[in-house]
Amino acid sequence: MDRAADHPFAFPALLAGSCALAFGPWLVRLSGVGPVAAGFWRLALALPFLFLIAAMTGLPVHWPRKALGALLALAGFFFAADLAAWHISIHMTKLANATLFGNCASFAFAGWGLWQTRRLPSPIQGAALVLAAAGAVLLMGGSAELSTRNLAGDLLALFAGMLYASYLIAVQQARGAVQPLPLLFIASAVGAAMLLPVSLAFGEQVIPRDWTWVLLLAIGSQVIGQGLLVYAIGALSPLVVGLALLTQPAISALIGWLAYGERLRAIDWVGAAAIAAALVLVRLPERGLRRPAEQPS
Repeated sequence: MDRAADHPFAFPALLAGSCALAFGPWLVRLSGVGPVAAGFWRLALALPFLFLIAAMTGLPVHWPRKALGALLALAGFFFAADLAAWHISIHMTKLANATLFGNCASFAFAGWGLWQTRRLPSPIQGAALVLAAAGAVLLMGGSAELSTRNLAGDLLALFAGMLYASYLIAVQQARGAVQPLPLLFIASAVGAAMLLPVSLAFGEQVIPRDWTWVLLLAIGSQVIGQGLLVYAIGALSPLVVGLALLTQPAISALIGWLAYGERLRAIDWVGAAAIAAALVLVRLPERGLRRPAEQPS
């Protein structure tokens, strides 16, 4: 059964969530707190909104049975570790490097989906993967810089990407038994509880002078961005989700143009077009290759 057909808004929700998540790095820059503290506020300030929305939609939050609860705690751990590692890497390497290496999660999650199906990519899927990879490199490659002084930050960003892929896998496994809002609330609560002591141990500035940016980070990246992503993961294949997340470098480039006057070159537009073409290709009907998690009744 094709669960995507039962959730016609899943793909638009995925793209909208990816757009919201793309604003995250910019908001982290504006947050006025340490990199780990920014991750803590992103999760902690989202909790009352997630709880309220879950209650209003008749999806009460409660800790699930032992095995499932452990899986959600693991998802929260991976997500918190990803936020800490990636936010720190932004300060250790060029932003383009951090974005490029951090997006390895998209390909790792797509690869996980192909491994689940126990089959090699179809020609269309293979073309979509190649186009998406080429588009990401074109978008970030011009401003990325591989050098020994960036090596530690690059490796940390790569590690963060793998942590994020692990979070996506845990979410995909849990979505068969848990609705999106309770899942996201529990994972966010676990992650926030982890990040606060780490931020304090690092001696970061934790309390922002202006709460506007951390509140926008929480609502935009966690409530809207992750909320839509977690919903979509339950209805779309990992390959589609992974490639759709690669829209974030294109949106980040657009934010740089609008917010900082960073010039968009012809090669940037080519890279964005390649990612768009990859999304069109991967959405062509290949029903036997889409095996999303079963939804709770």
